[in-house]
Amino acid sequence: MDLTVAITGATSGIGRAVAEAFVDEGAFVAVSGRDGGAVDRTVAALNGDGGDEEGGETPNEGGDGDAERGTAWGDRVDVRDEFDLERFFERVAREAGPVDVVFANAGVFHGAPGERPTTEVTYADYDDTMRTNARGVFATISEAVPHLADDARVLVPSGAVAAESKPGMGAYAVSKAAAEAVARGFAADLSATVGVVDPGLVATDLTGKERARDPESVAPLFVWAATEAPAEDLNGGRIGLREWKTATR
Repeated sequence: MDLTVAITGATSGIGRAVAEAFVDEGAFVAVSGRDGGAVDRTVAALNGDGGDEEGGETPNEGGDGDAERGTAWGDRVDVRDEFDLERFFERVAREAGPVDVVFANAGVFHGAPGERPTTEVTYADYDDTMRTNARGVFATISEAVPHLADDARVLVPSGAVAAESKPGMGAYAVSKAAAEAVARGFAADLSATVGVVDPGLVATDLTGKERARDPESVAPLFVWAATEAPAEDLNGGRIGLREWKTATR
């Protein structure tokens, strides 16, 4: 799989699992996160400890490992800062060329999932949640645009489960609904394919652990959405487990 993939929020949860799935498929995967140390460790792990001591500043170009396996590279990025994102995508393009896939995954939840109703959210937490989860998606896509490949795809994870079926998700649910609206806006105005991918309830630090799928079990859904799902179904829409299972059965 000769793809360049850029992922925000890639050091844990769904982002980490999707990064590994793309590396397994042979892609160049640019991982990012707010914690630089976690980015370094993620890159080293994805490269089988083949990264340099600086934690992923230089991709492993030697090809000493599995020839079919891709390469991970990383950079510290705070999606609340558009200049971080601008520099990130510039560096990715220099390292690996035009970006084929963007996964705008970074997110934050203030408080315990299921225990932070909208009526109890502070203004400070609301502002930071929206700045990360909604504005962060807007900034990620905006800064990626100059570096997108001609047939690029941009994926935004759905917040439908949090917004529609689980109380006490407060500003997180609101922000994820806004992020989906951002995706639809870009889908209408970009030539690239931009859509929402809904993996259902996944066990992460942001959503809680009960009655949820493992991130690794849904990572193939995102790879399929980025590579094989019909563009007309993804663009401006929402696709999920049902579509994936139907197409791959």
